[in-house]
Amino acid sequence: MADIEKKPVKIVETVLRDAHQSLLATRMTTEQMLPIVGKMDQVGYYAVECWGGATFDSCLRFLKEDPWMRLRKLRDGFKNTKLQMLFRGQNILGYNHYADDVVEYFVQKSIANGIDIIRIFDCLNDMRNLQTAVTACNKEKGHAQVALSYTLGDSYTLDYWKDIAKRIEDMGADSICIKDMAGLLTPYNADELVRALKESTKLPIDLHTHYTSGVASMTYLKAVEAGCDIIDTAMSPLALGTSQPATEVMVETFRGTPYDTGYDQNLLAEIASHFQPIRDEALKSGRLNPKVLGVDIKTLQYQVPGGMLSNLVSQLKEAGQEDKYLQVLEEVPRVRADFGEPPLVTPSSQIVGTQAVLNVISGERYKMVTKETKKILMGEFGQTVKPFNPEVQKKIIGDETPITCRPADLIAPQLPQFEKECAQWKQQDEDVLSYALFPSVAKEFFEYRAAQQTGVDSTLADKQNKTYPV
Repeated sequence: MADIEKKPVKIVETVLRDAHQSLLATRMTTEQMLPIVGKMDQVGYYAVECWGGATFDSCLRFLKEDPWMRLRKLRDGFKNTKLQMLFRGQNILGYNHYADDVVEYFVQKSIANGIDIIRIFDCLNDMRNLQTAVTACNKEKGHAQVALSYTLGDSYTLDYWKDIAKRIEDMGADSICIKDMAGLLTPYNADELVRALKESTKLPIDLHTHYTSGVASMTYLKAVEAGCDIIDTAMSPLALGTSQPATEVMVETFRGTPYDTGYDQNLLAEIASHFQPIRDEALKSGRLNPKVLGVDIKTLQYQVPGGMLSNLVSQLKEAGQEDKYLQVLEEVPRVRADFGEPPLVTPSSQIVGTQAVLNVISGERYKMVTKETKKILMGEFGQTVKPFNPEVQKKIIGDETPITCRPADLIAPQLPQFEKECAQWKQQDEDVLSYALFPSVAKEFFEYRAAQQTGVDSTLADKQNKTYPV
């Protein structure tokens, strides 16, 4: 291998965001993170993913923490390492589309508070839902990484991915991420996809996958050999299962090769030892279910992400119809086809999964539908790669005319109204954004914060904690 050009692979560490989101329902607290930040900062990571995704909601709702304060504290600790977040395009960190003024302000404040790289994705791969965030990130001198929501289906050919990669480059992105949220990308397909994208774009390519189907480490190996520049990994105590491949394993895999990261395994071992008690405690309390640590080959069969599988199980359990699990799994691909074959990632995964459950437990397809199902078929989430099933669309939206424009074009500026509604609780500019995304949750957090600050007796704090058990 001596004659091969040296090209160390770069690593994004996910232990402070996606790893605990995938395994611990995003319950790691800021105080659990801060003691190890100094050592993590010495590793030489390309970036540490520590914010965005479900962390924002979870901080406010379950941990009674200010997510903005978490970001500032992490920024103070990471002196040499870039910080990265996950951003749901026009949905920001929520589940519905927001007006452009809210998207732009959120990007501005994220970068001002310490984020360097914003990974931006859309659940339908509708480029129109990404442009505002990318432009805002460029304006704030941040690194805009646009993610392809990877999925399988007749329409998702290599030409489709190459075309999207070129469009991403043209819209002003700084890098591309292949976001394989369900662990569907197998090793040799990864090799083929990375080579195809390299033909189409000059942008660096980052591969993000999950270990759910059991192939992720091998997928990374083949992708890096094919020219992938960056991979996402998690420290071993919070790796594997529905999380990412283990950082230390991938570092050792590439040691002595042209892709050698040069990371110090002794330092990584010290970092791992910090997270081991967090894993042990989560196993003991039941927060970490051993089921999510195994290999679930059904992921490849039904193309259902790990988090979506657990949602289906809990929905069926609530309905007392757990015996219908297999029927629901078989119904998911049919609903997905009716809905234009979207990738299954938040929020499309929840919409498709919930509708599949309703179709099975009601005994008749689309007898009961959610408001989100209607929204997707009205075009309110954007354009899908294939047309909707016309019969299903007609049954659900009747004679209403679906929209064909970019959904956010129909949303008037929202910031002034949010500012007005939030005025009584506002202690910092960022509070308005917390309120914009999760009004009722943010309001309860603001009341809890005020009680803590004024030394009101602990009954309110107790009440808050009972409302949202950690």
